[in-house]
Amino acid sequence: MDIRHFTAKGKEATLYKASGPDMPLIILNNYAGDGSSVVKAMEQYGGLECNLLSVGGLDWDHDMTPWYCPPLSPDDTPCTGGADEYLDLLLSEIVPQTKELVAGNPSHVGIAGYSLAGLFALYALYKCNLFDRAASMSGSLWFPEFKEFCLSHSMKCNPEKIYLSLGDKEAKSRNKVLKTVQDNTEAIAAHFRNSGLDVKWELNPGNHFKDAAIRSAKGIMEIQ
Repeated sequence: MDIRHFTAKGKEATLYKASGPDMPLIILNNYAGDGSSVVKAMEQYGGLECNLLSVGGLDWDHDMTPWYCPPLSPDDTPCTGGADEYLDLLLSEIVPQTKELVAGNPSHVGIAGYSLAGLFALYALYKCNLFDRAASMSGSLWFPEFKEFCLSHSMKCNPEKIYLSLGDKEAKSRNKVLKTVQDNTEAIAAHFRNSGLDVKWELNPGNHFKDAAIRSAKGIMEIQ
């Protein structure tokens, strides 16, 4: 596999190139690592049929969050709402550099992410018109006021496909904010469907941390 690396303002980009020209481009924002575990899972479950760009080196609680959220527990850190700033970097530098490296022109561009990156993937649909498809795996849709944001705002363009998933134990939390995640995800999925969008929503066994690479691979394969 042809793998390319580059950096942009401290972000670490790893591109797994498709074997042919004009293949889809999927952007995966990663908490840690270079996306290789997701690529391995995709190869086991059917194959990488896209150009996959994994972006790491993120300031997770800043880059992936749309606005301020206080700590959820005494030993937690706040989310500081830097998604717009990071999205600007993605659009102005990271995606253009990636398009110079892939063969031909991508047939479509998708965005994917796990946890807060799943939140960011949906948020990006409301802030730019680049992404034709989106996948949010175990997305942090518990995020305060995000459901209300989705239900009261319009996307910049309607995506061809949206994939949403959660672990079936994620809502079984003692934290009153985190326990809203499944209700919020189901409400957002219903809103998208009512808006005429092609939405796939599914539950996977386990909590938030189970099979993250496999769940990510499943989501990307749905939109590649």
